[in-house]
Amino acid sequence: MKKRWLALFSVLGTVISLHCRGQAPSVNNIVPKPVSYTATDERPVTLSRHTVILADDEYKAQAEYLQGLLLDQCDLALAIAPPDTKVGRHSRIMLVHDTIEANRPEMYWLESGGPVVRIKARDVAGMVHGIQTFLQLLPLGKVKEVKFPTVEIKDYPRFAYRGMHLDVSRHIFPVDFLKKYIDYLAFHKFNNFHWHLTDDQGWRLEIKSYPKLTQVGAWRNSTLIGHFKDTPARYDSTRYGGFYTQDQVREIVQYAAVRGINVIPEIDIPGHSRAIIASYPEFSTKPDSAWQVANTWGMYNRQNNVLAPNPATFKFLETVFHEVADLFPSEYIHLGGDECSKMWWKADPKTQAFMKANGIKDEKELQTYFIKQVSGYLAQKNKKVIGWHEILEGNLDTTAVVMNWGGAKQGIEAAQRRHPVIMSPGNPLYFDNYQSKDPKDSLAIHGYNPLDAVYHFNPVPAELQQLKLDRYILGAQANVWTEYMGYPSKVEYMVFPRMTALSEVLWTDPKQKDFADFKRRLKAAILPRYTFWGSAYFKDFERWTLADK
Repeated sequence: MKKRWLALFSVLGTVISLHCRGQAPSVNNIVPKPVSYTATDERPVTLSRHTVILADDEYKAQAEYLQGLLLDQCDLALAIAPPDTKVGRHSRIMLVHDTIEANRPEMYWLESGGPVVRIKARDVAGMVHGIQTFLQLLPLGKVKEVKFPTVEIKDYPRFAYRGMHLDVSRHIFPVDFLKKYIDYLAFHKFNNFHWHLTDDQGWRLEIKSYPKLTQVGAWRNSTLIGHFKDTPARYDSTRYGGFYTQDQVREIVQYAAVRGINVIPEIDIPGHSRAIIASYPEFSTKPDSAWQVANTWGMYNRQNNVLAPNPATFKFLETVFHEVADLFPSEYIHLGGDECSKMWWKADPKTQAFMKANGIKDEKELQTYFIKQVSGYLAQKNKKVIGWHEILEGNLDTTAVVMNWGGAKQGIEAAQRRHPVIMSPGNPLYFDNYQSKDPKDSLAIHGYNPLDAVYHFNPVPAELQQLKLDRYILGAQANVWTEYMGYPSKVEYMVFPRMTALSEVLWTDPKQKDFADFKRRLKAAILPRYTFWGSAYFKDFERWTLADK
């Protein structure tokens, strides 16, 4: 027993000694795993407070970003200087704009040797990815200097679209947490933040043209207590809500841009519109009714939440989507299109008269009519649309990107119709689903998506590969619906470590993936980083697996 304790103290002493000397972590611990990396036994690069960051003009903002990260992670306060600055014998970190060696989007080269660490990229996203890999090779904690390993890392993503979603309608989160969430995405080399801003339970975006959307639509009178399936349903009596001002939106968009993240807003229509019709009843199928913002979940075919097709509604949609397009530089705007109850349209004589007058044969085609109208409004602003896979229920052209929250079947159908597809299946990419079957686990919606299910997911169904239609798969995204996530730490608990697993799914060649090795790297390098961030996470991920289904 005494020998075991001596051995344990010896290991701990070695770890502590290496950390205090600023020994960099192993190259073999990088997540997501790079395309290629070579670590040599040459003399490491010494990084200290005398090291200077030299940045090409294209990456001035990223130099400041790196400066802040180094101060936060290692307590190293480094100066920034133009690329031709003479720094004498001091080491330097160079951020280089390069379109020859970095010959594809989001690619980076990280090289180190002598007195230089050099990151080369052709675009901002690639530079940020290189910075994040660089950070993973630095200690977590205050150091006077770091012995940075001599390496050559060549890296680029498997998929062009790598997304994370966050619903702020069911529960709203502070701007500071949204920034932290974007930082999580940047670290994991995602490139799209899907911001679900509106739904039945609250409208969260300031719209100057229609102020009642936030005066009325941003607030509900109560919120469900416990699970949606509980009988009887229970509610609190607390008014709940809030919204983001347009200045806050600009702040978040700019924050994300520096980190190589595109922000895609979602304004969900023509269903999931209860907050809209609570604010403006004239856009509903019963304009004489007084509507309230929904205080429960699961509205589909249970409560009227659809927009009525009339001139006032379409003017509203045109104005709102133009305002949204002006706020967000994203090429794509998400317009929802999911779970649109047809029964309310069937029961409304005015809707039926509109359909007859416009040659619309059924309610599925009416849904498509809404999508086409909004697509046209956005085209006036040089924007394209993304919609959930239900937008294909009618006859839709192929300019829309389909975000498929169903299974492989719906993804295959969309690709066969020549639509670009983002795979986002509820199984296993709904991170609001349970990650264990422990009855004492924190409340979730339903379903079971353990860590290994996420890691083994392939966004390209085998049938599409056989049909040679895999080019239509742009990538994938995990969704975070927040019915049961009332505070930031619950969001973190639900997304970590599943977000880390998905990052490797979307970045790394499947031939290089290995779940056992991923768990080794997760425990060695990423769990300590969650702790460093002060982030909650699900700790029992090794116990709960697909075998428990």
